[in-house]
Amino acid sequence: MRTNDTIAAIATALSPAGIGIVRISGEEAIDIADKIYKGKKSLREAKTHTINYGFVYDGEEIVDQVLVMIMKAPCSYTGENVVEIQCHGGVLVMKRILELAIDAGANIAEPGEFTKRAFLNGKMDLSQAEAVADIIDAESRNSLKVGISQLKGRLSEELRDIRRLILNDIAFIEAALDDPEHYSLDGYAEELETKTARIMTRIERLIRNSEAGIIMKSGIDTVILGRPNSGKSSVLNLLAGTNRAIVTDIAGTTRDTLTENISLAGIKLNLTDTAGLRESTDTVEKIGVERAKKAAKEAELILCVIDGAEDLTDEDIEVLDFIDGMNAIILINKQDVSTWKPCMDKRVTKHPFIGFSAKSGQGLKELETLVRDMFFKGEINLNDEIYITSVRHLQALKAAMESLKLVRKGIESGLTEDLISVDLTDAYEALGTITGETVGEDIINEIFSKFCMGK
Repeated sequence: MRTNDTIAAIATALSPAGIGIVRISGEEAIDIADKIYKGKKSLREAKTHTINYGFVYDGEEIVDQVLVMIMKAPCSYTGENVVEIQCHGGVLVMKRILELAIDAGANIAEPGEFTKRAFLNGKMDLSQAEAVADIIDAESRNSLKVGISQLKGRLSEELRDIRRLILNDIAFIEAALDDPEHYSLDGYAEELETKTARIMTRIERLIRNSEAGIIMKSGIDTVILGRPNSGKSSVLNLLAGTNRAIVTDIAGTTRDTLTENISLAGIKLNLTDTAGLRESTDTVEKIGVERAKKAAKEAELILCVIDGAEDLTDEDIEVLDFIDGMNAIILINKQDVSTWKPCMDKRVTKHPFIGFSAKSGQGLKELETLVRDMFFKGEINLNDEIYITSVRHLQALKAAMESLKLVRKGIESGLTEDLISVDLTDAYEALGTITGETVGEDIINEIFSKFCMGK
């Protein structure tokens, strides 16, 4: 890992905007920035955490009028000297300033390298660094809140406390084995079993919350199904808040899958509209129907749309039979023009169903409640619970749990404490991979390679 050179990158989106930021980090950051900057005083003379007004020059040519923020080590995001050049947000001007910084001695930053340096310099642990990426990628209110919670260190604090308890037991066993005259292991097995049970309860709670946490981050793969002209595309447009899908009175308008990521009151849905399910001789439409069925079989949730302005048709019944056994919510659409009651049909009532209107928005609150109950078992408590959002973290927690189960099994089998200590150490190290205290360089590089450039 390169940590001695000075790096630079464009930290804002590479597209026209009101402002752009070029970030420089490293021991030479201030000197490099000073080579291309002219103001009332040099940046070397500037105090830390100040904003300085001036111009970026390419030789004698003014490139842009800028504000330059100085943050001296160790009080910066990376823990190094950091300079942020705030310029006008044109793509060309940002690229020119970055090129000038590189010509002055900086190296181009790799994806996520600023945050990697923050981790390596002890400004945050690995779970907090991953939370930075989660915040950037957040597409729903709940996933954003979970990311902020992890960045603030709630997960880190819980894991540090659990690891401290495990380490105390490891240290006591080793001390007793090395100095039996002063440390006795008599009766310690029973005490250790009680302590291990308490730790396992805490880890089990984190594992239990992982399903909801990962859903909040990744979203629920949701497919809209129904016969042609039941209002599927109108439902997509309502949930997406835009005219994403073409809506006409002509049956079969939608012939392929159309996916949109939407937020339903803070819950992310990866929402796919599909071709209407029906028998067709049209080759293109038949392909669309097959794709719709394939998407439905792979989905975590089906929103089945029924035209509430009409009685159930044979095509409706075929759709309802197709989703039998799937995780589905029935949307009885067009309630703004109809009061159709499907309660007598068992094909509908075997699933949760809502009187819905893609035109007026009727039923949206009920849909939100149903989705929350299905996937989060009710209200989402972001204040009291710690949610695991990473599969990597979940695997580490499960590995720690397996090691602690071996500890309990060893105690029950009467194994000696030195053998039990091996499993305690495995649990301790497994939890350490989450915070980065016992993780290898290859995993660190893999994690940060997924970050955006400039972060």
